[in-house]
Amino acid sequence: MATSLSLFDLKPGKLLLDRYQIQRRFREGGIFGAFEVQDTLDQSRKELQVFHAGLFEGKPQATQFAERLEAWQAARIDGIAQAEGGAVLDDGSVILIREFPRGMSLRQWLAENTRMDQGTAVALANDLLQALTEAHAQGLIHGDIKPATIYVEPGESGGQLVDAGITPAMWAAKHLGTRTALIGTPYYAPIEQFTGDSPDELSDLYNLSTVLYEALTGVMPWSGKGYIEVFQSKMEPAPPAMAERAPEVEVAPELEQVIATGLRAKRQERHVDAATYLERLRAVSPARA
Repeated sequence: MATSLSLFDLKPGKLLLDRYQIQRRFREGGIFGAFEVQDTLDQSRKELQVFHAGLFEGKPQATQFAERLEAWQAARIDGIAQAEGGAVLDDGSVILIREFPRGMSLRQWLAENTRMDQGTAVALANDLLQALTEAHAQGLIHGDIKPATIYVEPGESGGQLVDAGITPAMWAAKHLGTRTALIGTPYYAPIEQFTGDSPDELSDLYNLSTVLYEALTGVMPWSGKGYIEVFQSKMEPAPPAMAERAPEVEVAPELEQVIATGLRAKRQERHVDAATYLERLRAVSPARA
């Protein structure tokens, strides 16, 4: 088994961990590269994620990052791509093996279709809130829900979360505390993460609410081109009305209100947990949820 990584280890045909043969570069995850690989034990398709040693301040920190993700390997949650294992190499690189995502990213879907109809968006929210309800009950936080970490299958309803746990694990490994600079995606992160809070259950729900707003309108709720402008926009007590950001789009007021509650600036004014959010969603869209 390779004990360190080079560019030559990441080319099609290469065998990693004596088991996974690289087929192609699949996607970029911000802080990692992802590859489609074939598991030579059962010929199945998997995703292999590579976190290079330069992300970490030595092998102990890389090991802590990998250990923080081990809880996801034991979790079997519908709607979240399964984590299946990993390894810390001698040079401090980390390799993770996960279930191969189904379909395409919501980011790609929105690029091709602009926005979702209400029924499709509610079906997506239903799947993801059910998954988050179960994950949060097990003490697991996704940490970075956004269109790039949601996968959908064209022609099918619902969706699947990928990359679960990476952001909280990196937060813990690199900073060893609950407060630090923002790790995550500013447009989707709640205001408290800008001021140093670590990802938690409510930040997952805020992330998802931002995604649903964007999916329904085709635009982000928050204006601003840079970090400071986005932060200032999020300081408003409530998000802008969807009709203000996308006048051509009609969204049922009761559905918009449920989503807007997840985007309140003050934590205590948001949905208290994923189960409550799901219950309110189903109450306003029973036929679709």
